[in-house]
Amino acid sequence: MLDWQKDKVYSDIVKDLLSHPQVQEMANYTQHHHSDRLTHCITVSYVSYRLALRFGLNATAVARAGILHDLFFYDWRETKFELGSHAFIHPRVALRNAEKITNLSPMEKDIILKHMWGATSELPHYRESLLVDLVDDYLAIAEFFSPASARMKRLFHTN
Repeated sequence: MLDWQKDKVYSDIVKDLLSHPQVQEMANYTQHHHSDRLTHCITVSYVSYRLALRFGLNATAVARAGILHDLFFYDWRETKFELGSHAFIHPRVALRNAEKITNLSPMEKDIILKHMWGATSELPHYRESLLVDLVDDYLAIAEFFSPASARMKRLFHTN
């Protein structure tokens, strides 16, 4: 796993968010069966941040919105909504929750709101929004399959 805590620039960008009690509360929720929501958000944030730096994108917006993209407080496998699916509803809930704890730029709002593009028809307005969406998708799959991946590594790397 990437050691984001040793990256001082990244840590300075997100430290106010990570110290907020509501952000810390995400650690109490399972995300993709084998990870907690806070760990997932930090990983999405940091991987997106590193890629944004590489591609000359707004790494600060990506890092901050990545932390906040799943800022909701319910078990998405159990809670159902009349107005639409979890994929449609939770970005709106996360955005509303994020707006309560920090000021957001238009880009950060778009990143949070559009991070489920593909599962929804909400087209991203920024390349940064698409980047976080793709990283989130990739990491969701990786997290879901992590126990199977670990078993395969042990199977093929034992003597």
